[in-house]
Amino acid sequence: MGEGTILLVEDNPDDEVLTLRALRKNGLADEQIVVARDGVEALDYLFGCAAASASRRPLPRLVLLNLKLPKVDGLEVLRHLRADERTRLLPVVIMTSSREQQVMIDGRLADGWIFRGVDFDLFTREVGRLMPFLKGNPPEQKAHPMTSPRLRCPQETPCG
Repeated sequence: MGEGTILLVEDNPDDEVLTLRALRKNGLADEQIVVARDGVEALDYLFGCAAASASRRPLPRLVLLNLKLPKVDGLEVLRHLRADERTRLLPVVIMTSSREQQVMIDGRLADGWIFRGVDFDLFTREVGRLMPFLKGNPPEQKAHPMTSPRLRCPQETPCG
């Protein structure tokens, strides 16, 4: 677990299946994929509030983050990631079907966006854009109109 791991944070079982299928279609089946089904589960996996050993667990190579999650929403998960020294530079790609202005503003903390819709082939091509992140070579922020420069957050303690 760790360097080859992708953390998928997704509460919808149908979207989880479609995302896993799109990852396989892009040749990412060799990566280990860990699924967190809500924001609390994602934070626990990354920061180990309930398990001291998680702080020694290698970080995933990439986080695919749904914004609309139960318990703790995706934007709050993202804020915790950016506030912690250990996870501040962890690549995070937001997966959403929402184009709300507030989401776009708050999402500036992310490295990129994948918009989900009814077109699975388009979604699969969008997932294919993740390859540079997995090779440790994220694309230029201006390379895609849906990416935004990442801002830095003040230091906070993610688990309280």
